[in-house]
Order: sequence, then structure tokens, then C-alpha cells
Amino acid sequence: MTATKQVSPTEDQLNLRRLADNSLVIRFSGNWRMQDGLPSFHEAKKQIESESGLKGITFDTQGLSSWDSGFITFLLKINELSSRLEIEADETGLPDGVRRLLHLATAVPEQKDARRKVVREWLVSQIGKKAMAGAAGAKDMVTFVGEAVQAFLDLARGKARFRKTDLWLTIQQCGAQALPIVTLISFLVGLILAFVGAVQLKQFGAQIYVANLVGIGMAREMGALMTAIIMAGRTGAAFAAQLGTMRVNQEIDALTTLGIAPMQFLVLPRMLALMLMMPLLCLYADLMGILGGAFVGVTMLDLGIVEYFNQTKEALDVTDFVIGLINSAIFGVLVAIAGCMRGIQCGNNAAAVGNAATSAVVTSIVFIVVSDSLLTLIYNALEV
Repeated sequence: MTATKQVSPTEDQLNLRRLADNSLVIRFSGNWRMQDGLPSFHEAKKQIESESGLKGITFDTQGLSSWDSGFITFLLKINELSSRLEIEADETGLPDGVRRLLHLATAVPEQKDARRKVVREWLVSQIGKKAMAGAAGAKDMVTFVGEAVQAFLDLARGKARFRKTDLWLTIQQCGAQALPIVTLISFLVGLILAFVGAVQLKQFGAQIYVANLVGIGMAREMGALMTAIIMAGRTGAAFAAQLGTMRVNQEIDALTTLGIAPMQFLVLPRMLALMLMMPLLCLYADLMGILGGAFVGVTMLDLGIVEYFNQTKEALDVTDFVIGLINSAIFGVLVAIAGCMRGIQCGNNAAAVGNAATSAVVTSIVFIVVSDSLLTLIYNALEV
């Protein structure tokens, strides 16, 4: 949209002259189009307000060549000013088309409360609303988790209703199709751990202990953690988008109408798939991370491949892998819960689907980090 150019009033376009009968004649001439530049209303306003004792305003448009909406806007401001100053404006001298447009513009008066009022909200009120929203969100989360537990109990009793094909399809999406990204990220994480350890251990001539650092770090912590974060961004967001789209298309409402519990039919297969696949992906991530550390150890630290893997075998214990598998299974449940919960809670428009996917990733990562911290404290308390 082209912005209106403003120029000072000149004799060429605008001339204001006071008559003997205390009326003011506003003479328009030339082109009154926005692309040609329009006189500034501010200057005309100052001149009108400076004239005391005015009884009326008339218009002379005999010299007017062309006009557009900028001319109408200028006249509306003149009429508003004359009304405020209690001066009668005579529109007889205006062209017929201009008078009709002015009549249309002023036919419906502006509502008093139509303009948006900016009201600053008190800080206490903002905190209260945030607290209430947080409490409502916590209640919805507890309700969803309770329904998920009930769905697992129904599965244990053989009463859960879902299609086996959906479960196998979700297992394929969460398992085999996730291998490429898990391979890349885990290998690079192993490289990074080896680099970080080598910088310090080289100072003491203890490069061989890079194998211990990478092996224990991947088996106990980084394998499960990085896999969970990958699945949160890849699978958790996909679950939220799928269920959110079903919510928008009213497919979830249709299932409820048919007497099929969405928690069993939609959420349960996804949770089962992630619970089953996450430990396997975690083991695979441990292997790729160890290989990444071995690549650094062999190519940059002058360690033998057999020597490196023997050191890794001596450093690791079955307990280390068990801890990683337990973490990965818990992370899988949390990612599935976050993704499915945000999808089920999605609104009924396209923007809500995008927000649900974003919220699912954020919620999943928060769940993962908090649960990982708690699990680490528990393992330290148990001295494992």
C-alpha cells in the first residue's frame, strides 16, 4: 500500500480565505491524489483554529482536476474539526460523488467502545492467571497419566481395543526408520566425549582412559539421553501432529461416538511402541558412541584398536548397561505421554496443530531432563 505524501498547503492545491460574513472558503485546485502528494492537514487545522468567530465553512472545487480517497480523508478531518469547533460545514460546493462518499462514511457513527483500549494488567493479576493456568495444566496432565495407566491395566486384562497393525507400523516408525539419525548423533556424541577427555588426559599421558570415559558415559547416560531427545523431536512431535490433525478432523470425536476409547485405540499403541524400541535404540546408540570414541582414540591418540576395546570392556559392567536401559524405557514412556497428551489436547485449527507439536517437544525435553536428574540421584543413593 502506497503511503500518503504530505506537503504544506500551497496556493496550487489549497487556499483558505475568510469572507466578510465571517465564513471561511476552502478552495481546492489541482490534483488531489495520494501519489501526487497531499497538503498537510495539520497546517490547515492551525489556520482554521486561528480564525475566531467563524460561522461556517464552504468549499470551492471548481479548480479541482482529479481526486481519490486521500481527498475524502482530508474532507472528513475538516468536517470533524468543524463539528468540534461548532462551525457549520456546507458541502454544496463539493462534487456529487464526493458528497455521496462522505455521506456513506458518516452514515454509521463510530461506536464509543469500538476502539481497543490498552489496559495494563496488575502484576498480581498476571501471576494469578499464570498460576491458575499452571494448575489447570497439571490437572490435565495427571488426568491423562491416570487414563494411560488405566489403558495399560486394560491391556494386562486383555480388554484393550486397538489394531495390531497400528502397533507394528508405529514400531517400524519408532525403530528402524529412526536408525539413521540415531547413528549419526550417537557417533558424533562419542567423538565429542573422546575429544573432551583427550584434551585433559593427554596432559598426564593417560589417553587410554578415553575408552573408560566414552564407554561409561554412553552406557550409563548419554546413549539413553541423546536417543530420548532425538525421539522427542522426531517421534513425539509426530505423535502430537497426528493426533492433533485427527482432533481437527473430528476423528477422535467419531471414535468416542462409536464407543471406542481414544486412549486405548490411539495412545496405547504409540506408548507400547516407544517403550519397546527405546531400549533397543539405546543399546545401538551405546555401540555407535563407543565406535565414535574408538575412531578418535585410534586415529588421533595413537591407540590400538584391540587395546581400546579391551580397555572399554574392563571399564564397563552389566550394571552400566542396565541403568541405561532403565533410563531409556522411562524416557520412552515420557516422550510418548508428552506427544500424545499435547495431540489429544489440541485445538480445532491448523495453528493449534503446530503449537501442539512444538509444545510436545518442549514438554518431552523437560520431562527427560527432570526424570534423568531424579534417576541420577536415586542411583547415587543406591550406590550403583
